[in-house]
Amino acid sequence: MEWMTWLQENPWAAWLAVALVLTAIEAATADFIFLMLAGGAVVGMVVGFLPTTIAIQVVAASAAALLLLVTVRPALKRRMLDSIPDAALGIESYAGRTARVTETVDEHDGRVRFDGEIWSARSEGSGIPLQAGTTVTIVRVEGATLVVAPTETVQDVVPGVDGTPPSGPDGPHH
Repeated sequence: MEWMTWLQENPWAAWLAVALVLTAIEAATADFIFLMLAGGAVVGMVVGFLPTTIAIQVVAASAAALLLLVTVRPALKRRMLDSIPDAALGIESYAGRTARVTETVDEHDGRVRFDGEIWSARSEGSGIPLQAGTTVTIVRVEGATLVVAPTETVQDVVPGVDGTPPSGPDGPHH
């Protein structure tokens, strides 16, 4: 129990240990949350050098961590994302990815399977319904609806006027 007495007389050491653990967790997550909490622990450590109670140290550490989370973290995240070309988060990252039609998609309605889930979808104004099984490219997301376009050109999926089948990469199929 000698170490407990030492720790009560040197609370800064506990705050330092907490800051180091939080920094190690941050290294694994890279989301700046644990780094801001570690910053709060450093403030708790500094206050721990002063003749204060643990309660005051906890309040100071908590206030500092909250302040860092609200002010510094958003700026750091923005700066990190700005340094990555074409970084998109959430639904913004869906544009350009492909999905497969599960129920005919037209300009008003339809369903596609994207990333293992069924989504509402509508086509990007081609006027030609996209049949089940067709691979489509996501153009954008509007609410909970994927706006899609055919991955293949219309000439690839619609027979010619003379009734010839669509041509593939090797030319017309006979």
